[in-house]
Amino acid sequence: MPPASSMSTTLGAESPSDTTSKTMRRVGYALSALPVLFLLIDVTMKLLALPIILETTAQLGYPSTAALAHTLGIILLVCTVLYVYPRTSVLGAVLLTAYLGGAVATHARIGSPLFTHILFGVYLSVLLWGGLFLRDARLRALFPWRR
Repeated sequence: MPPASSMSTTLGAESPSDTTSKTMRRVGYALSALPVLFLLIDVTMKLLALPIILETTAQLGYPSTAALAHTLGIILLVCTVLYVYPRTSVLGAVLLTAYLGGAVATHARIGSPLFTHILFGVYLSVLLWGGLFLRDARLRALFPWRR
């Protein structure tokens, strides 16, 4: 009779590490979904050049034109799609972090409130990278947590 460990493998039973890995991936996808949904709403609003987008753009000190809103919407859409696609997710996370860094700098420049406006891009970036870290074993291998 074969050892119990080989029997569980042949019967398709999951090892504890497989279960942990699946749970981490699921939590990672859920964590990634939050900022992606927000970013897709923002993309839609920019592509439609809604009046609130044009007003806010002017308040931030940028030209209040539909062309600028469309350009920002397309850039954000491309970065978000790159993040969602597994093969390019790290590139997408880097580009989204850069995009959100610009938002942080803009809000800091005009003196917006720290925790609600200036750091909002940081919060989104932490969710993006945290979700990616949990769902991508290569990223976890690159940045291992030490106990």
